[in-house]
Amino acid sequence: MKNITISDVAEALGVSKTTVSRAISGKGRIGAETREKVLAYIEKHNYTPNVIAKSLAQSKTYNIGVMIPAEYDITDLPFFQSCLFGIQEIAATMDYDILLTISKPEDTSHLERIVTNRKVDGVILMRTFVDDKQAKVLAKRGLPFVTIGSTNVEQAIQVDQDHKNACKELTSILLMKKMTRIALIGGDENHVVTQNRLRGYIEAFEDAGIPVIEDLIYLGANNQVLLEQRVEDILQKGADCIISMDDALCGNVLKKLRAEHVKVPGDIKIASFYNSSLLENNVPSITSLSFDEKELGMVACRNLMDKIEDKETHKTTTLGYQVILRESTQ
Repeated sequence: MKNITISDVAEALGVSKTTVSRAISGKGRIGAETREKVLAYIEKHNYTPNVIAKSLAQSKTYNIGVMIPAEYDITDLPFFQSCLFGIQEIAATMDYDILLTISKPEDTSHLERIVTNRKVDGVILMRTFVDDKQAKVLAKRGLPFVTIGSTNVEQAIQVDQDHKNACKELTSILLMKKMTRIALIGGDENHVVTQNRLRGYIEAFEDAGIPVIEDLIYLGANNQVLLEQRVEDILQKGADCIISMDDALCGNVLKKLRAEHVKVPGDIKIASFYNSSLLENNVPSITSLSFDEKELGMVACRNLMDKIEDKETHKTTTLGYQVILRESTQ
């Protein structure tokens, strides 16, 4: 049995193709009786409008853009992969496909081309920056968009994990365990998530009435040589704990400590501000924060779909976390 088309439905009912399209989309002027007649016919004959027909009828592409930063490291893949699974799961239920793009944060030409050529109905930015040029382009163009991560671009719909309070709670627990010389190692200072994690770390010290040792804060540890130098500095300064802002950094810290024959947790305690698969087999097990990346992607996509459909959306959504205490801080 061949698939029927809008033309077949229109011919069978003696109405125009425009009338059929309006009945399917629910938009445009059409009588209730006619709409019911069209809908009853297509249900009886198992008619499913294809995406191209729907896009023409509703002036939509049925695509969403997902932007991944070009400077991501291979160790970021578990995070992006889990987020994408969540995005895809929601998009598929709405008959949407994903246009995945990798672009440099400072280069908006690719994004502008996608928007200008009307390739997508909305965009999800998977990383935010202190000076977020991509978010500013989308805000200026008026295209619906969601950021995974917080941003100061007013028009953005933001979905983020509670990095600041999570990092604050973990740091507070370590301080209560009598660790006061806690070193912090982080990545790119231009990432908003880096700044949020740093803020949580500092607030934990302030709430405990313990001065922050500025010389034990190391950001911009973006390569192995630099990271090893900073671990050497931390050991020389007599730190009693090292917190890494993500598991990739933590893995490299552990590698350096093993090379220096420094025992964890005997000689120094270790914690990480993330809980990915990268460290799951480490001995000793690593104290860390646990977030649900798939949920993050699902919520971001659901909010984008609502915005595209002109439904009410939350301006900011913050997801929870768990502190997982393990052997590395005992």
